[in-house]
Amino acid sequence: MKNQLTHREQKVLWATIDHYIHTAEPVGSKALVAEYDFDISPATIRNVMNMLDRSGLLFQPHTSAGRIPSDSGYRIYVDELIDPASELSYSTSQFMASKGDRLGKSSLDGILRDVAQILATLSGCIAVITAPNMQTMRIRHLQLVMVDERKVMAIAVSDTYHTASVTMDLPSETKPELLEGELNILNNFLNEHLRDKSWSELNSALHWDDLDRQFLQYAVLLQQSLQQLMRLCDRTALGQMFISGLTELLRQPEFSNLQQVQNIVQLLEADRASLMALIVDQPSQGANSVSIRIGSEISIEPIQNCTFISSTYRCDDKPVGTVGVLGPTRLGYTRAIASVQAAASHLTEAISKW
Repeated sequence: MKNQLTHREQKVLWATIDHYIHTAEPVGSKALVAEYDFDISPATIRNVMNMLDRSGLLFQPHTSAGRIPSDSGYRIYVDELIDPASELSYSTSQFMASKGDRLGKSSLDGILRDVAQILATLSGCIAVITAPNMQTMRIRHLQLVMVDERKVMAIAVSDTYHTASVTMDLPSETKPELLEGELNILNNFLNEHLRDKSWSELNSALHWDDLDRQFLQYAVLLQQSLQQLMRLCDRTALGQMFISGLTELLRQPEFSNLQQVQNIVQLLEADRASLMALIVDQPSQGANSVSIRIGSEISIEPIQNCTFISSTYRCDDKPVGTVGVLGPTRLGYTRAIASVQAAASHLTEAISKW
């Protein structure tokens, strides 16, 4: 819902938040007159700030101090008073200039790690990127490979070019010299039945009756391989995360307090489940859309002095992973939002060109 602020009130609110973001100090009317293009007196600005205080958009952290934004004030600022598109071109260029030469030349994990580092540097926040959720992926290719006389490796490649592999011991009755010569037939059987199936269908989608009688001796081996790949998928679906930028965050004055630092470190190192719940608990998003949760809008109480900004990266127009930044509510929203959008677009492009 749009706020009912006048143009003057919007300008004072924007200037107050902008000044506070840059200085981390409570803002008074004299500072606004001195640094922003106001054609009204400090007394008039004080009256406007008093009104914004009564409306719950600003507040005084202590008596006689200037004012700082509330979560509600930040919400209006983000939704109505800034234009992240002004920063998008710069943020996009940073991703392309820094790591564009690695596109298609690195592992997916390597690209996710690189993008997390760039995102943390651009935003000044902690960057969090989830690896593609394998349960949402589809099989592009399956391959069985002999690794020695008594072991075979099953390799699966997803539609996002994410790979998973398991190594199996051959059953004692299996003759390796026969299996090696028949692997092409088995691989063709697997790909014919499983290509474009979801990872959760790895085992159930096979019709064992279609396997020629002479190859039924390998059914147990195939079933065990697929079951292990599914278990690997389940573990990956819990959410491998790439995190960067704790040192960037610790430079912010809000985190000079030891307890605040401990809350963040606890979340990143020992309570990944809560962090994943924060990432998953977001509205459905279209391409390039951004979710922004400010302060008390975050469900995790110890970090309700923070903002979490996130978007999804996609494969074949389906969301497969999340890009986000976690920082103080007093973060540079324009740059942070644009950086998240640029990172999501970069990963979407990287996956499409893999």
